[in-house]
Amino acid sequence: MALKKVVIKSRQTRAERLAQQIQGFAADRPMLVLGAVLGLGMLMGVGASTATGMVTNSALQAKVARQQAELAQAQRASQTQVNALAARLGELQAQATRLNALGERLTDMGKLKDGEFDFDAPVGVGGGDEPVSDMPVESLKQSLGEVEQQFSTSGQQLNVLASLLFDHQLEQNAVPSRMPIRNTYITSGFGGRADPFDGGSAFHKGVDFHANVGDPVLSVADGVVSYAGVRGGYGNVVDVDHGNGYVTRYAHNSRLVVKVGDLVRAGQQVAKAGSSGRSTGAHVHFEVWANGRVVNPRKFLGDTAATPVGRRGRG
Repeated sequence: MALKKVVIKSRQTRAERLAQQIQGFAADRPMLVLGAVLGLGMLMGVGASTATGMVTNSALQAKVARQQAELAQAQRASQTQVNALAARLGELQAQATRLNALGERLTDMGKLKDGEFDFDAPVGVGGGDEPVSDMPVESLKQSLGEVEQQFSTSGQQLNVLASLLFDHQLEQNAVPSRMPIRNTYITSGFGGRADPFDGGSAFHKGVDFHANVGDPVLSVADGVVSYAGVRGGYGNVVDVDHGNGYVTRYAHNSRLVVKVGDLVRAGQQVAKAGSSGRSTGAHVHFEVWANGRVVNPRKFLGDTAATPVGRRGRG
């Protein structure tokens, strides 16, 4: 027991001596100790500052990387939009060019007045010499707006043109311009002639065409049947009103195949040829009336009208 106490006491004495030495060292050299303490503090501060700086720099780098990725994505989206707008602009320009060409052809076909329709305007394009795909989005949108405006203008002109052409076609179809019977020839012309029954002087109001009984008698233009029945020396007769001041008459038929109010087209059958009424034989008597006055039908028959082969009376 005495030995253990000696050992413990020895250790305590050694520790006490070390503490006394440090205290003595500090008392003899106070500035050196202070410098050491300050140096240690500075080292600890620098280390902490360096660690904080490393954390801050890493966060900035991550933020910059995110912003760069977002910018790249926005640029890709913008380029995709530009490409789509450029492609659409190209399609519209091509369609506008074709539309203008169609308008020009229709104007020529309709023989409309020069300057009444303008399909010569160039198709609008934007930008300078740079490719369309390199143009700014706003410039592309402006060019698209210009082409769409031109489409609207051309569309309005085409609507008017179509209406005029339709009316023109209706007018053309309603003008007598064909033969009232196929594979025929004129047997008696319009005007003065010898009466086929008494040989005296008579005025022939129409043109007679050779026909066989039952041959189809055709309307020479579009119109509406205004009369269908028996009328004096005409026998079985059909009158067609073409709505433009013209009325055509088909007489001496054996049978009528239309009735009053029927709409007929050019070339449509209205009767069967015959020799009814005041007639000496089967034929088609054809008249044209313009605004209430009978006129020579020859000018309405076109180049297909045959030259009269004689002045034989038919009726």
